[in-house]
Amino acid sequence: MPPVTERIRTENDFAAFGLGGAPGSDGFWASARTPASVPAGDGGWTTLFLWRGSPASIVFESCPEPVPLRRWRDTDCWYAAVPLPGRLRATYQFLVGDAACADPFNPVGAGMDRSLAATPDAPAQPHWPVVGPDDVLPLPRTRLRWDSARLGGRRTVRVHPAGGGGPVVLLLDGDDWLYLHPAMTAFDAAVAAGAVEPVTLVFLPAKDRAAEFAAGSGLWEAVRDELLPLVAGSGVTADPDRLVAVGQSLGGLSAVNAALDFPELVSRVACQSGSFWWTPDAPDVADPLSGPVGASVAARLREQPDLTGLRVAFDVGEHEPRMLPHCARVEALTERAGATVRVSRSASGHDRAGWRHALLRDVAWALG
Repeated sequence: MPPVTERIRTENDFAAFGLGGAPGSDGFWASARTPASVPAGDGGWTTLFLWRGSPASIVFESCPEPVPLRRWRDTDCWYAAVPLPGRLRATYQFLVGDAACADPFNPVGAGMDRSLAATPDAPAQPHWPVVGPDDVLPLPRTRLRWDSARLGGRRTVRVHPAGGGGPVVLLLDGDDWLYLHPAMTAFDAAVAAGAVEPVTLVFLPAKDRAAEFAAGSGLWEAVRDELLPLVAGSGVTADPDRLVAVGQSLGGLSAVNAALDFPELVSRVACQSGSFWWTPDAPDVADPLSGPVGASVAARLREQPDLTGLRVAFDVGEHEPRMLPHCARVEALTERAGATVRVSRSASGHDRAGWRHALLRDVAWALG
């Protein structure tokens, strides 16, 4: 996603996005609803974002470089007309000084300080409700205090029996799926619609992602020996014998490594945009994605004798060009080792907003 904007030169340019009134006038602000997109002629879109008042910039989750907003003449109207590719769903927020906040003109939020944008051709995401930035997401009733001897420290793990409970679906980065994206509500809706069988969601928060999701961190021994017994004793219906490990980015890397290290524990995986460029020295490398294709996981898979019995659903954003070769190599080697593999590409960059549909769909497939 390019961190550039197109300049708007006339009031008619604003009108092309469906906005009425003179920019900056009371009538203009009364009808302002953005983001709004118009075709760009190259298969992509020009998408307008608005801010009222002081200077601001936009940060997209998949592009860390801020996009500055321009001021429209001598008004309180600040705007960015951002070129976006076709088929994109993205998370963004405004930066105003040192503060981050959601888009006040967008009713679709992700937590209190983020908003969601989608180009008109972005595929639908069934079962995910529209949540405003001021809405408080419901939380599972069952809350476990996990004081891990293996990992150190205490963390709160939420457990939710969607449809009455069933196979354990272990969601890495669980707090993101609790407080930013309403996975509990989405799974409830998907189960009610028959798209996913009843499952028991276990939302596992990360305290140090880079350390815990690296191979050999002890995370999965702790899950096996400490967390799953806690879940079994919680009174919630849960079947750990059909556990699905679900992760994105470094979490996807961890879930696949868990299947290689602990096949008796993890025989089903839903992996979105796995960080298969990772190597043990990745934190010290200026550009770790430029290393060996598939990196450490690919090397392990070439030596893996037999993955028969493993089901892995791989997904990666179609707007992640540097991730695609790493993911494709791991996908091919996993299937070559005997696993049952599903491969898909989401309409997103490296962004949780674009992974949401794959999360539901691939958990259902993994349990197939």
